[in-house]
Amino acid sequence: MLDRQLSLLELGRLGSAVEMPTTQSTQNVQNVQNAIDAALDRLGPRLRRIREQKDLSLAALSRSTGISTSTLSRLESGQRRPALDLLLRIAAALAVPLDTIIAAPRLVAGPHPGAGGRTFLTLTASRSVNEATKLTIASGESDVFLRTHPGSEWLYVLSGRLRLVLGAEDLVLRPGDAAEFDTRHPHWFGAVGNGQVEVLSLFSAEGRRVRVRARSVSRPLS
Repeated sequence: MLDRQLSLLELGRLGSAVEMPTTQSTQNVQNVQNAIDAALDRLGPRLRRIREQKDLSLAALSRSTGISTSTLSRLESGQRRPALDLLLRIAAALAVPLDTIIAAPRLVAGPHPGAGGRTFLTLTASRSVNEATKLTIASGESDVFLRTHPGSEWLYVLSGRLRLVLGAEDLVLRPGDAAEFDTRHPHWFGAVGNGQVEVLSLFSAEGRRVRVRARSVSRPLS
């Protein structure tokens, strides 16, 4: 009985030491797979377009690559997943770079939670000095914690109400309102009331401000 209790304890410790996959990591894996599937779906139409631009028939491409016409046809129609050696032979025969036929998967990250009931959805393809993010901020965060850092930020309220504190200024922004500020000045923002607020954020680490290239001209209604 004592041996059995010890073995159960050991199993319990072993089980607690095993790192189970989290929901976030599972979602990340799914996002990668979705991006790969999308890239492969675009391969067939790209391959057919490039071949036709080169004025080559399937039979001609088959002769120059040693790949059967049926295999090439299935690649173009999406009925066959390509192997790397096939793609290299096709790229060489068409005299184009490999990434002309198949581009790197475009990974779109899913929302990820942050502190204070905030959820972030990164909209830019990769991390850079200019970042676009959609923020969803839950209600209930009432403590104002002013912070400073280099850069410039532009906020646009999509839904809900946003409280924006800029130094001594205390503002409430509603859907359609926007604000731009130098993040070197003390600032904080959060939800107002019982509901959440959705905000579009454009941040420049270099302090670049939003430039409006075109302005609408209002005309009187006839």
